[in-house]
Amino acid sequence: MAQSCAALVLIFGLASVMCEADRKGLHQSATRKIQGHVDDTFRLAAYYGDHMVLQRAPESAILWGYAPIGSYINISFAGAMYSDVANPGMFGPNVGVWKIMLDPQPASGPTSITISCNTTVGAIQKIQLKDVLFGDVWVCSGQSNMQFPVKKVYNATAELKASSQYTNVRVMTISRDNTTTPLYDIRNITLPWSLPSPSSLGGTDYFSAVCWFFGRDLYDAYGVPIGLVESAWGGTRIQVWSPPDVIDKCGDAAKTSKQTVNQTTEEAAHDLMGLKTPKPPTASSQLWNAMIHPLLNMTIKGAIWYQGEQNTGRPDSYKCLFPNMIASWRDKWHVGSNGQTNAVFPFGFVQLCTSTRPEIGNIGGFPVLRWHQTTDYGYAPNPAMPNVFMATALDLPDLQSTISPVHPRDKQDVGLRLSLAARGIAYGEKGLVYQGPFPTKITVDEVQHTISVMYDNIGSDHIKLVGASGFEVCCSFQDTCQANDVWLPLPVLSLTNIYAITLSYDCLMAKPVALRYLWRDYPCTFKDCTVYTEKNNLPALPFVLPLN
Repeated sequence: MAQSCAALVLIFGLASVMCEADRKGLHQSATRKIQGHVDDTFRLAAYYGDHMVLQRAPESAILWGYAPIGSYINISFAGAMYSDVANPGMFGPNVGVWKIMLDPQPASGPTSITISCNTTVGAIQKIQLKDVLFGDVWVCSGQSNMQFPVKKVYNATAELKASSQYTNVRVMTISRDNTTTPLYDIRNITLPWSLPSPSSLGGTDYFSAVCWFFGRDLYDAYGVPIGLVESAWGGTRIQVWSPPDVIDKCGDAAKTSKQTVNQTTEEAAHDLMGLKTPKPPTASSQLWNAMIHPLLNMTIKGAIWYQGEQNTGRPDSYKCLFPNMIASWRDKWHVGSNGQTNAVFPFGFVQLCTSTRPEIGNIGGFPVLRWHQTTDYGYAPNPAMPNVFMATALDLPDLQSTISPVHPRDKQDVGLRLSLAARGIAYGEKGLVYQGPFPTKITVDEVQHTISVMYDNIGSDHIKLVGASGFEVCCSFQDTCQANDVWLPLPVLSLTNIYAITLSYDCLMAKPVALRYLWRDYPCTFKDCTVYTEKNNLPALPFVLPLN
């Protein structure tokens, strides 16, 4: 079974940019044997290497690379032989491209894969990939909270030490890079495929804490090898990660949204994280071009995303950009991987925590951005975001963070909540409480002046009350809440039953027309919001809903 490189050129339909920069250490580790004279054209794409994870069945993994035009490529693996011919591309003189799809493999390994190149002049060259696993491959992207390294979390020393136990979880970090045209291969790798250890996760070649804890917890749940690919850049807007078709679809507002997190603050935060990073790009699609587009030939299980802080100054365009970015990534990844990556692959995201300067009572742009992260449904998945899962971080503030409050150090809970949501949505695990409560019914009693909020979306679990009320009612003389209407805080009268709470209101001569919850930049202290699940201690999700 083979797929020619002609498909590689056609699937993207864009001008090619050859990637000849240093591929840091990736194939220096692969064993290479040469018979006869050949040049250095024969090589794998930059993100393949020893210790990597390839996607397990039911999908098929893809291997691709370069060789002199006309060369015969053979892959020997698991008693099967796969072949292709290096066909002309747009990658330079006599540089052909080959692409081979393996048969679906169960979760397994470690194993070796041998790739040989037979040129038209009779030379033979071989590359052997060692210590390869088959499991689930997840891409982790976003801005600085995804980039936030393991070595800066709470209890980092113990976490780094314990990481060495997870020999079937493998990690790789894509270097920060940006271009104005799409690349087909990664130009640099900060951390090549590695086993987790204090040096790989916490050394100079850092790794994302959220990505690590997410993958580690998935492995704890299922025992299946996990491959984690970090591709993130702090201080970036969603626009720079979005393909051009998304920007065009979302119009001028998407193109002109300004940066909102102070750049000096971002640079200082990166220094405190131990990350020397260049200024983030601002032009649309630049990181899509350089840090996502080159990965499209890789078969993956899914992706997770932690981004949005940089869009809170003008959050309105996020409602269009985010779901369309997800849909565009899915479409292009499905095509790029020859239909192997699910056309609606699981996509998880983190609902934002707090800003750089959180103040009690301040609303700001964070509540609106959180709402738009869910396309105004308040939860995920939803009709506009199928097969999307969410973990909220709004109750995990860290005002004493040495890297500023916008970068809370508790990434363990974020990873755990993401993994729970992935287990429920991506893996279809039944009977699991993986998302916080969200109202299924709201009833107003105008005689008793009470509002009952029903939370029965959590299966067999039930809710509990923890902190002070974060509920507010809009009192108006109109049928909908107006800009000059007042939002009044509501006390919680009681936990009516295991699924419902009762609130007391007094709108005087006006009437209650809308209800909102946790509609603040900084809605509560650490794990001290009002409503939680009894199991897994997951916070109820923020919302703003009409009462009519």
